[in-house]
Amino acid sequence: MTDDLAANYAKAYDNRIGFGKKPALILVDFVQAYFEPESPLYAGVDAALASALRIREKAREKAIPVILTGVVLHASGLDGGRFFQKAKPLACFTAGNPLGAWPQGLEPFPDEFVITKQYPSAFFGTSLAPLLTSIGVDNVILTGLTTSGCVRASCVDAMSHGFITTVVREACGDRHAAPHAANLFDMNAKYADVVSEREILDFIASL
Repeated sequence: MTDDLAANYAKAYDNRIGFGKKPALILVDFVQAYFEPESPLYAGVDAALASALRIREKAREKAIPVILTGVVLHASGLDGGRFFQKAKPLACFTAGNPLGAWPQGLEPFPDEFVITKQYPSAFFGTSLAPLLTSIGVDNVILTGLTTSGCVRASCVDAMSHGFITTVVREACGDRHAAPHAANLFDMNAKYADVVSEREILDFIASL
């Protein structure tokens, strides 16, 4: 436990998969709750949204499928189960709450898909996996909020469903730098390739 962190992990986890042939871009839970200073979920993640919007613009130019996810819960929260019971700020996402709305600049285009979820992963209990399979996607590009929560859960499930998984560092955000960095490190070690915005834009441009 006293080794240098990077050197320690390189002994076991030092592999990169690369990109697939047909990617899809997923924007996980970029909703107003994370941008409104009065919200309990406020995280100051404007830079992550700006990065995701730049990637989205280039993805649309290349006709890469774009999927947005958001959480919508019954007023009682019962469809959120133990997640709602544990994480009290999820009350921000009851149906009709303005904190669950899209922030400025991220309103879905008519040709984009919107996945509504009640749990951390964009895959759990949703039609996302069959949608991606049916349109031939082999590579999921993940952006979103928060890195330690719904992005990580979606990353693990994307890999578990057999998709090459790519997480874009600058296009993810969290309420604190420590869980953000720790989860990017761990996802890169075990479940995905964590890449820069520049790398993903160059990949998209090459398609």
